[in-house]
Amino acid sequence: MAENLRLLRQLRLAKDAMDRDWAQPLDLDTVAAHAGYSRYHFVRSFKAVYGETPGQYLSRRRMERAEEMLRTADLAVTEICNLVGFSSLGTFSSRFKRHTGLTPTEYRSRHLHRGAALIPGCYALFWAGGFRKEEVRGEDRNSGEAR
Repeated sequence: MAENLRLLRQLRLAKDAMDRDWAQPLDLDTVAAHAGYSRYHFVRSFKAVYGETPGQYLSRRRMERAEEMLRTADLAVTEICNLVGFSSLGTFSSRFKRHTGLTPTEYRSRHLHRGAALIPGCYALFWAGGFRKEEVRGEDRNSGEAR
């Protein structure tokens, strides 16, 4: 019993890291380190407890976030792709279609008029952390001087 609780606590630390840092590049070794496991033991244990691999879980979380952004934010699909942690628009679009049955553009068109007006892109980017600190302060990235 105590061993099971310890296992769940350790896996929860890794799952919390994925929930918190889902938009950041995460590799399996880093996430497994949160649980204190080797990558192979972590994948087996995570799947046994949560019913999906860490990669499947992280991808699902990213897709859920992308769905929300497509419904609510006035951002290009490419911007959303980058904000939810994908570097390839093609990979993002194919995984999104596999997850929802629709391309990101089809999904947005289908859900566009079901809710309130879209949040302006600048607000959505700021909220999602899409602006670098230098851009927010008005500094030139290369020189460090104010523009």
